[in-house]
Amino acid sequence: MIECVINISEGRKLDAIDEIKKAIGSDVLDIHSDFHHHRSVFTLAGTSASRRLAELSSQRFDLREHVGVHPRIGIIDVVPFVPLEMSTFEQAIDARNEFAEFAASELGIPSFVYGPERDLPEIRKRAFIDLSPDFGPKTAHPTSGAICVGARQILVAYNVWLKNATIEDGRRIAREIRSPQVRTLGLQLGSEIQVSMNLISPDEVGPDFVFDEIAKRAEIARAELVGLAPARVLAQIQKTRWAELDLSKEKTIEWCLATRNRAIQNLD
Repeated sequence: MIECVINISEGRKLDAIDEIKKAIGSDVLDIHSDFHHHRSVFTLAGTSASRRLAELSSQRFDLREHVGVHPRIGIIDVVPFVPLEMSTFEQAIDARNEFAEFAASELGIPSFVYGPERDLPEIRKRAFIDLSPDFGPKTAHPTSGAICVGARQILVAYNVWLKNATIEDGRRIAREIRSPQVRTLGLQLGSEIQVSMNLISPDEVGPDFVFDEIAKRAEIARAELVGLAPARVLAQIQKTRWAELDLSKEKTIEWCLATRNRAIQNLD
């Protein structure tokens, strides 16, 4: 099974997001939408749903109308393919390249690839400056921009809100806890300050570790898991802490896949 975790640059038109979810069907394992990030994260099972999501999003949304705190280069901003059990990284790379070819030929949207060649932060820094798209047109699509299409291992997206903090505090803490295993941003979301993170190696550095590191530096208001986490990450954390860390078995990849599979079997 290949998982695809697509980040769409639209987090406010929730009716449209829900319509897209219904059009895709049971392959949608989870959706997380955020108003201030102006972003929706779709966790999908398999590879076919990614094309349908890209097609519908390019038709419904316009990058020229987008204002949000999260960095982006396109409406279909990030499309990572992730190998789960019984799948290989090579299969994820094949799925990545096939999607990028589809986006170029069918949607006319250029794609920058990441994985063994480069990482996602490098694309954010260099796209259309000294780095040309790997697939498709050499200029951005007028309404959809471009796509970062990747192959990667499982990561955990995680946010922590601070109490009585300034944006300078958020940025400082983000810098201090940043590492090869933890990518961070300090963001202002309305009147609140958030440390937004991607835990690149969640088996080594999990939500409990970054939560505690932030707690050493500031008072925490709340935490949030974005999307799903692998069950093995939860297994390493005391169950008594799950609620504090916004974790639960229902928010694991395995739980959602099992729920999807039961639904498919019932339809048969």
